[in-house]
Amino acid sequence: MLEEVEHWLSTRSWSVADRPLHQVVAAKQRTGRTISVVLPALNEEETVGDIVAVIRHDLVERVPLVDEIVVVDSGSTDRTSEVAARAGARVVHRDDILPRLPAVPGKGEVLWRSLLVTSGDILCFVDADLREFSSDFVSGIVGPLLTDPDIDLVKAMYDRPFTGASGVSGQGGRVTELMARPLLNMHWPQLAGFVQPLGGEYAARRSLLEQLPFPVGYGVELGMLVDALHLAGLNALAQVDVGVRRHRHQDGQALGRMAAAIYRTAQLRLARGHLIRPALTQFERGEDGFEPRTYSVDTEERPPMVEIAEYADRKVA
Repeated sequence: MLEEVEHWLSTRSWSVADRPLHQVVAAKQRTGRTISVVLPALNEEETVGDIVAVIRHDLVERVPLVDEIVVVDSGSTDRTSEVAARAGARVVHRDDILPRLPAVPGKGEVLWRSLLVTSGDILCFVDADLREFSSDFVSGIVGPLLTDPDIDLVKAMYDRPFTGASGVSGQGGRVTELMARPLLNMHWPQLAGFVQPLGGEYAARRSLLEQLPFPVGYGVELGMLVDALHLAGLNALAQVDVGVRRHRHQDGQALGRMAAAIYRTAQLRLARGHLIRPALTQFERGEDGFEPRTYSVDTEERPPMVEIAEYADRKVA
């Protein structure tokens, strides 16, 4: 039994220190691969500018690692676009990408559309709500893709400190521990070795991403990991320890909606055609006691980008 566990946990793993920045840059120059960094953003004016500025300073101006930084704004009502552009990103609005297909709300929708407005051979996704951001998040996860031709997707792994309203400190990643990790261990044990399967920081080859369906909402990270396993195999997947990730934490009800979407994504992959009602009811205390609030669960998925005519035309051009 122990040998089986060790087999399933044989995820290819490194630390950011295993590939110093100068080595990663040399590998980029040797291979000629181009790198796009994509930040999906919705009302992140407080943090998006600092993230863009760090990437631009460290990985564009100091060393030539990143070729473009693209912020895809999914309908912000604050100054997210202005702040990101001022910091040096190219800002694209979600609804301006593939306008013939009406956009739906969700992070996965934004990531899927980003393939149409980026040019890199490697795409690196970074959440826009990170604080105390280090460019190691980018250089660390693109490193294996530049130095090892057999790697197709790399997830960041990190500590996620969390301090609740009571002041008690602990680990974040509650949806990971309560929903995603049990699902992966039970149904896709080959992926059980991923420390942060739902983390928003990961890099992948365009040649892989364009072949994957994208759940439009919170299930995108789980769906992508599972689909990449089946398409490319475990040896094509890896993770890199980049230290500590600090970001805004969601409240319990938002986490419940995330968990429902992730379960739905897993269910679609386990038994298409035998699906539960795609809704989640939660309760909030109102004037007359607890009141139900029912939310739809993301059910739509975007097809592999290679099936989109505009993407094929773009590649020919």
